[in-house]
Amino acid sequence: MTRTNLDGEIAESRSKETGNHVKRVAEYSYLLAKKYGLPEVECELLRHAAPMHDIGKVAIPDAILNKPARLTPEERMVMERHAEIGYRVMSGSTREILNAAAVIAGNHHEKWDGTGYPAKLKETQIPLYGRIVSVADVFDALITPRVYKEAWPIEKITAYFEAEKGKHFDPQLVDILLDKKDEFLEIFMRHSDLDQALH
Repeated sequence: MTRTNLDGEIAESRSKETGNHVKRVAEYSYLLAKKYGLPEVECELLRHAAPMHDIGKVAIPDAILNKPARLTPEERMVMERHAEIGYRVMSGSTREILNAAAVIAGNHHEKWDGTGYPAKLKETQIPLYGRIVSVADVFDALITPRVYKEAWPIEKITAYFEAEKGKHFDPQLVDILLDKKDEFLEIFMRHSDLDQALH
C-alpha cells in the first residue's frame, strides 16, 4: 500500500467509509483525466493524489462525521471546514504529489456554478484536479451505501449527473463520465466493498 493510499484510508476509516472508496476515487480520477486528454504523467499524479481528497476530515468530530441523518446548518458549517483544513495541511510542500493533493482537498467541493465551498469558485476558476475529483467522489458516494443513504441505481445516478451538468459539475467531465459509464462501473466492481469484506 502506498503512503498516499494509507493517508486516504485513515481519513475514510474515521467516516465509516472503506479504503476501497479512496481506491475507486483514484481510479475514476485517472480515467477522467485520461479521457480529458491530460498527459500520462498528470493522470498518474492524480491517481496518487486523489486518495487524500478528504484528509481534512481527520479534524471533524465523529458525531458529525458519522451522523446517520441530515446535518443541521451548524453541523454542516463544521463539516465544510474539512476542505480548507485539508488544503492547509498539505499545501506548501516541496513534493509535487502533496501540492496536487492540497489543490484537490481544497477544491473538490467547489461547484461549476459558484455555489460550492470553501471559496465559491466558478467554472474554470476551479482547478481542473478539483473538478475531476469532484465528479469521481460524488459518483462513488452515490453508487455506494453510506450511513445516511442507500446506494443509488445507475439510472438515478445518470439522471442526477445530467441534471447537475453545468451546475455542480464541469459539463465536459460529465460528458466523459456518461460516455464511459461502463468503464466506471468496471472500476466500481473491481474495487467493490463486497470484495473487501471477503478478504
